[in-house]
Amino acid sequence: MDFNPDDIIVDPAKRVPIDEYDNSIRDEVRCAYLLRGPTQPKDHEFPHKMQNGCPRSFQKAWFDRFDWLEYSVEKDAAFCFYFFTKTGYSNWRKGLENLEKHVGGPNSSHNIARGNYHGREAEIHYKIRLSASLSCAQYLLMQGESFRAHDESSTSMNKGNFEELVEWYKNRNEKVKKAFDKAPLHCVMTSPRIQKDLAKACAQEVTKVILDEIGDKNFSVLIDEFVNNQGKVVGRFLGIKHIKSCASAALKEALFDMLGSRLSVCKIRGQGYDGASNMRGEFNGLQKLIRDESPYAFYIHCFAHQLQLVVVTVASSSRSVSDFFNQIPLIVNSMSSSCKRMDALLAKQQDVLLQKLESGNATTGTGQHQEMSLARPSNTRWGSHLKTLLRIYQMWEAVIEVLEIVSQDASGTSNHGEASGLIQKMESFEFVFIMHFMIDLLGVTNELSLALQRSDQDIVEAMGLLEDVKMRLQDMRDNGWTPLFQRVKSFCETNAITVPDMEELIPVRGKSARKKHTVTHFHYYHVEIFIAAIDAITSEMNHQFNECSSELLVCMSCLDPRNSFSKFDVDKLVRLAEIYADDFTMADRLLLRNQLQTFILNIRRSVEFHGCGDVAKLAEKMVETRKNRTFPLVYRLIELTLILPVATASVERIFSAMNIIKTDLRNRVSDEWFNDLMICYTEREIFRSLDDRMIMERFQAMNKRRMALPTTRITTT
Repeated sequence: MDFNPDDIIVDPAKRVPIDEYDNSIRDEVRCAYLLRGPTQPKDHEFPHKMQNGCPRSFQKAWFDRFDWLEYSVEKDAAFCFYFFTKTGYSNWRKGLENLEKHVGGPNSSHNIARGNYHGREAEIHYKIRLSASLSCAQYLLMQGESFRAHDESSTSMNKGNFEELVEWYKNRNEKVKKAFDKAPLHCVMTSPRIQKDLAKACAQEVTKVILDEIGDKNFSVLIDEFVNNQGKVVGRFLGIKHIKSCASAALKEALFDMLGSRLSVCKIRGQGYDGASNMRGEFNGLQKLIRDESPYAFYIHCFAHQLQLVVVTVASSSRSVSDFFNQIPLIVNSMSSSCKRMDALLAKQQDVLLQKLESGNATTGTGQHQEMSLARPSNTRWGSHLKTLLRIYQMWEAVIEVLEIVSQDASGTSNHGEASGLIQKMESFEFVFIMHFMIDLLGVTNELSLALQRSDQDIVEAMGLLEDVKMRLQDMRDNGWTPLFQRVKSFCETNAITVPDMEELIPVRGKSARKKHTVTHFHYYHVEIFIAAIDAITSEMNHQFNECSSELLVCMSCLDPRNSFSKFDVDKLVRLAEIYADDFTMADRLLLRNQLQTFILNIRRSVEFHGCGDVAKLAEKMVETRKNRTFPLVYRLIELTLILPVATASVERIFSAMNIIKTDLRNRVSDEWFNDLMICYTEREIFRSLDDRMIMERFQAMNKRRMALPTTRITTT
């Protein structure tokens, strides 16, 4: 017989005897009834019946004297809460005397059952309290919220998120409230120590799942990336480590201490960092020290960081472009230096938008015309230069009008001259031309930047995207001038900005007019700005991404599935296996050539692999079709290619999470506590899937607890 806790039978005479339940659920049945307590209808009108010639009835006062006493309305009979039985007691003539006899002495059956009940009840209530506290802790951990408050005294109106959430939970769940009300002082389950232990138990369970998932697979650092059993590249966060020195030796020691005995250092097959000397140093950098321990942990300078360096170089590719980007922060600062100016900017933008909608120059739609503000460009914030220019372009009329207001209001001050100068600068052909040109140029690199930040990006696809960007830049150089000039000219005519005669002579920039060195406007804009900037970005990309020509990456590019594996080269892939000598035995390398030849014939013939756009999709398809078992050596090459890190976007996301958890109001959180919070918040997908029972058992094992967990499943709903 199955049992549902919601199907508790209130009337004791109607209950099913415990022996009729399956032995596996008897404890669950007992727990459900113990949590509900005895049935005592104190408001019932107890009927009288003739016994020995006198009318007698059940007495309500007996409920106060015997807390275990139950009454069946249907049978007009009394029952003992500690015994499941269908027969009750209804001889009211000597009812009180017989009830006292039922209690008996200390070793009576009733008192033995009562003692077992109270011990069992305490365990059940303890688990309910622990389960409720764990649920509250899980919510705060997944949301990255704080647990504690500045004032947690009994008179405080805000005792912290954890205690307030537990209190809220208690007030909405009668079982939980009852369990907390009956808790001994040392078992309230809301103390700071309990909060930290719950978070630690959760973090340790998450880490256990991650380590089991990685197993003995190859992986890369700093975020542990590996290929899971479904052929997908997965990045996992193991924790944070406090370091006192940024020297490469100290970083290596911290990293190895983090890996400890949990993951083998010799299984590291890739490293991805930024370009700091202590990380990428050829002789004493962290990457070199790790390769001394694990020779096949090849280092890749983060492609996204390198691309940002390219963008920064473009911003200083010529004097004119450099001056342009020097003016941009001044414009942004003028708009955002006070709340009044920001409000004025938003109001003007709204007025401009309404005018465009009324005139039919703008359309409405979901997600269009959202409220925005000007963002400051930063050399270290990916995509920030393009974002700022796009905002200025979109809010052009509003920015000009607010600068006019600033100029008028600041008459007689230095701000007056600055605002007037910015208006003059913005309403020049040169500013408009460079703005449009930089939006086009940075738009090309921004697509690559966004692609590199994808969590499923692989090195082969990244190399392909780099080549695509170079081709687009060359096409822009050859064919982009005329459409760009026409768009700039149209913008200037719309906004009453003078367009210069392209054949007019002007002094060479940076030279005195007395020397009479002149060039045409066309030469200035086309050669000194347009061509110079494109050549600068192309040259810088070739310089920054020179590792793309390395033997390792050239060999890996042969696995690119695009255009029906047009780059597939058996000799280079065999060479790739030789580079990773520890992953392929001599016999493997002898067999690999034949397996590669069979593999390419089979894959090109298989319909399932048509349209595979990158190596990541190729790996997933191989697992789906079980070809990873048919071609295990080829699949091993694919795995090694996938785990070689492309960018450190995952690490940047971890830093963003750190800013969410460790705020100004929570800056005193300890390293250990911070680590537990970070693991649970970052790995929410795993955290959500954890079994509460496993977390509670780990919590119990962490310290010697005064209460034990019952073995029965208990629900609090």
